[in-house]
Amino acid sequence: MRVYPMDRERFNLCGSRVKEARQRSGMSQDALSIKLQLLGLQIGQMAISRMETGKRIVPDFELPVLAEALGVSVDWLLGIE
Repeated sequence: MRVYPMDRERFNLCGSRVKEARQRSGMSQDALSIKLQLLGLQIGQMAISRMETGKRIVPDFELPVLAEALGVSVDWLLGIE
């Protein structure tokens, strides 16, 4: 099965929000990676970089963990609120 980007460039809705929340909290990509790993989500710095630039698909099961690590809601990550 081939996966196509949503708008010819991005494979996720939340990447720009992840970057915004991470930067607002003063966290580096490495620090976020460590925090996510402590919460049980094995994601490295490179995957976070790809997520933020829209080059990585973000599965739904990762959203609650990302939201917890960043101190935001899943709705906020998805641009709903």
